Amino acid sequence: MLERHCADARFVWNLAVGQFNWGRSGRPAPGSAERQRQLAEARQAFGWLWDGSSSVQQQALRDFDRAAAGFFNGTHRRPTWRRKHAHEGFCVRDTKVRVHNRKWAEVAVPKLGWVRFRLSRPPPRSLGMARITCDKTGHWHVSFPAPQPEVSDAGRSGRSVGIDRGVATTIATSDGQMLRAPIIRRRERKPLARWQASLARQQKRSRRRSRTKARIARVHQQVADRRRNWVEKTTTRLSANYEAIAVEALYVRNMVRRPKPKPDPENPGQFLPNGAAAKSGLNRSIHANCCGLIACRLTHKMSASAPSFWWCRRSIPVSNATGAATRHQKTVRVKRSSSAERAAVKPIPTGTQQPRSWPGQSSPRPPPDRGQHRSPRVRSRKREPRTPPPNTQAARNPTAFRRGRRSTA
Repeated sequence: MLERHCADARFVWNLAVGQFNWGRSGRPAPGSAERQRQLAEARQAFGWLWDGSSSVQQQALRDFDRAAAGFFNGTHRRPTWRRKHAHEGFCVRDTKVRVHNRKWAEVAVPKLGWVRFRLSRPPPRSLGMARITCDKTGHWHVSFPAPQPEVSDAGRSGRSVGIDRGVATTIATSDGQMLRAPIIRRRERKPLARWQASLARQQKRSRRRSRTKARIARVHQQVADRRRNWVEKTTTRLSANYEAIAVEALYVRNMVRRPKPKPDPENPGQFLPNGAAAKSGLNRSIHANCCGLIACRLTHKMSASAPSFWWCRRSIPVSNATGAATRHQKTVRVKRSSSAERAAVKPIPTGTQQPRSWPGQSSPRPPPDRGQHRSPRVRSRKREPRTPPPNTQAARNPTAFRRGRRSTA
């Protein structure tokens, strides 16, 4: 029945997306009330839709209305289609939960009754709505909306730090910390490569192919869980130890764009190599470092704890206390900071090379001029070809001797 609720919610959502795309070019499209009326008529006309839960289907339309409002407000992207086995989930209104002990509880699901689930944390006091989802490994999860709890203070008074996100190093802080997100383990790569090779040979829509896909999804899900756990622990530690945090603003969506094709001017209709294979590997590394999730969770926890948080748009080189070169911001946008901190952090005018320090940090030293102490270029001498020893087979075949196939007489 859970799969049936997911299918109904996906079907209703895709119908709303189709109507929304129809009205994007000035053509008339139904509104929120009209869609609800059409859903009621469709339930009367089609028995298979009537057999589903009306609350699940109506909530899917309400979720779409909220997504469309976010798109018109400029805070979210355009609503897109939902696919089977990729977007499996539905919402339950008027949630009822029965807690048995510290590990187990039950939630009421329409047309299914009470479903037991394992508690990973205590449920919130006020229950409004629950979302039930299914990942690609076949595991079901239930989540309840709740405000972000405040992060306890672990000595953050007067401390500030700048964070730079990268690919080789996930997080580089201005005080010298180098934090790396967990990657796929070596003992997981070998079976994963074997299963992917088997997947390419197996017939589509076969049972063996389904089992292989489940094994591959299980490995990727384990890696994603480890990364998500690392992100939660790292952002909690940063928000507990620092009062002011400045994060480099990275536009991940622009960073992972595929390269444009390069037409061959000499051969019309042909294209030159544009490095798409290498760029795809770089895109996977960018996604694996969870750049967007780190910034999102850090924003939530810093806002709940009421310290200062900055987004860095433009940067200048600044040296920290350890002497390592870092990059800080020229113009900043302050979130939830006091007037004193807002006055302490001022924009640096364009063209000024003097670095500024963040509140709570000592004045940094100016960066060294690397151009004055540049070592002279030393040209390497050309190596002369080796001469094979006389009266040997290498002397009779000097080409093989130069290639490294040394032989004895």
